[in-house]
This record gives sequence, structure tokens and C-alpha cells, in this order.
Amino acid sequence: LDYYNHNLDTSREYYTRVVSTRTYEDRLETIAHCREAGINLCVGGILGMGESRTDRIGLIHELSKLNPHPESVPINMLVPIEGTPLGKSAPISVVEMARAIAVCRIVFPKSWVRLSAGREAMSEEGQALCMLAGANSIFVGDRLLTTNNPGETRDEALLKAMGFEHASREETATPAKKYVLLEQ
Repeated sequence: LDYYNHNLDTSREYYTRVVSTRTYEDRLETIAHCREAGINLCVGGILGMGESRTDRIGLIHELSKLNPHPESVPINMLVPIEGTPLGKSAPISVVEMARAIAVCRIVFPKSWVRLSAGREAMSEEGQALCMLAGANSIFVGDRLLTTNNPGETRDEALLKAMGFEHASREETATPAKKYVLLEQ
């Protein structure tokens, strides 16, 4: 086990509006146990669940208190699924996604800031904006847990157009802006 993904999802203040199965403190305790066990952390959040910009700042602030910072900080755009409690959520703008990613890049200079779920709904220009704002990694493949991804062919074309290079597994130990980690 290299990494454990355990997103905080949102700010402490907004959390109970979107999660009822566990507490924020439960999440933080699980993260602490993983860190104590020597497991790398993949901890980020989901934007577009009706939270405010203040809540997004609160999420990033909570993440910044983890010491050391997570090795991976995925920033997900909610993909509303019909029939779920958030199924009718209004989409978050790409500009708001890019703002959050830019703040993460500043706050977590040694972390992989990952443009994650929701890319399928974003234009190539929107994805490029998020990468230029500071995302230095994407998840590649047809699906990411419960949501679709653009697919390897489209991702390859986007990365090539942007002038990014692939990073090998060995090169991913330390994030570098010129590389985008492609995972399958």
C-alpha cells in the first residue's frame, strides 16, 4: 500500500450538510492513523456541493494543518448523480476550481495537486486553466471511482498540446511542475 485516499470533502463547518455517516473528527483520526503507520496520504476535497468560497478556504486550511502535508491533494469537481442528495447541485465554475487549485499549489508546494473527478464535464481549456493554476497531476483512465474520465486518448492530446511530459513512477517521489503524473 503506497497511498491511502481519505478526502476531508469540505470544511469542518459545512461537513454535516453533506456527510452523515461519520464525523469530521473521525476523518482526521483515520488520517492520523495512516500517517502513524507510514502510509502516504491522498487527502483533498470535492468542490461544487453547495459550499461557499469560505468553506473551500476552510477545507484547504484543515489540510494545511496536517503535518507533514499530504503527498497528494486531489481537487474534485462534484459530478451530480441523479437520485442522490446532491444530484441537483449547481455546477461550480472552472474559474472557482482554478482558484482553489492555485491556493493549494501555494499552500502545498511539495504535494501533488491533482485535478481529479469532474474533468469529463470540463472543456480542454478549463482543464488547461486548472493545470496552469497549479495542478501538476491528473488521474487517467476511463473511470475514476464512480465518475467518467475523458479517457487516455483525449488526455494524451491535452497534455501534448500543453507541453507536459509524463513522469515515471520513480520520478514522482517529488512533484515537479513540468511533469504530470498519469495513473491508470
